Amino acid sequence: MAEASSSQPPRLRDIKAVCKTCSLNELCLPVGLDQEDIEALDRIVQRRRPLERGDSLYQAGTTFGAVYAVRTGALKSTILAEDGEEQVTAFHLPGEMLGLDAISFRTHPSTALALETSSICEIPFEELEHLAEQVPGLHRQLLRIMSKEIFLEQEMLQALARRTAEQRLAILLLSLGDRFGRRGLSPTRFLLPMSRQDLSNYLGLAPETMSRLFKRFQESKWITVSNREVSLCDVDALKALTNNREAPLKRDG
Repeated sequence: MAEASSSQPPRLRDIKAVCKTCSLNELCLPVGLDQEDIEALDRIVQRRRPLERGDSLYQAGTTFGAVYAVRTGALKSTILAEDGEEQVTAFHLPGEMLGLDAISFRTHPSTALALETSSICEIPFEELEHLAEQVPGLHRQLLRIMSKEIFLEQEMLQALARRTAEQRLAILLLSLGDRFGRRGLSPTRFLLPMSRQDLSNYLGLAPETMSRLFKRFQESKWITVSNREVSLCDVDALKALTNNREAPLKRDG
């Protein structure tokens, strides 16, 4: 059973952008590039003015012109479902890329909204393609990084498919912990940048179902929750639940 640290967990917006924890590190510092090429690449990366909570990075239907990387903060991707309701399709944490789903058709199929104050790196795609033609190996590394980001999103959707509500929440909490851990933060104690409503929307659950699940997980002593701060107290139990489709929840008494 993992024990939570007594120190206060850092908020996403307080995390400093560090190249080694960013998904663009292999673009900014690709193997084999000399200093001149690295400087050329750095010149096309634009540091945008920070987004405030609720601000959009881009809207569905707008023309594609760049890919983006989250430096600090967090965003969500949304689409409009057939009934006109907003559907959350992804969450983006520091060091992760977004806008990749617009490359093929040159328009954004989704809207990206800031969940909290967030800073973004913007990489104009035409300039990136032009530079990749001049720098050996950059184009290949660009495709590999993009492929990895797309694969991770698809892997998450497949993991959630045909799972119970309890398993979906366990899978998401473990996934978030893993993503925070890869950025040098605690994988078992973190602040959720998204609301419960966003979580329930993403998992395809009713808000009241999400509230009951969090209560049950706490009663089972798998997690503790204080506002948006979550501690994964029994990672093994959460993993066991995700690996056994028939596993019942533990309950006291």
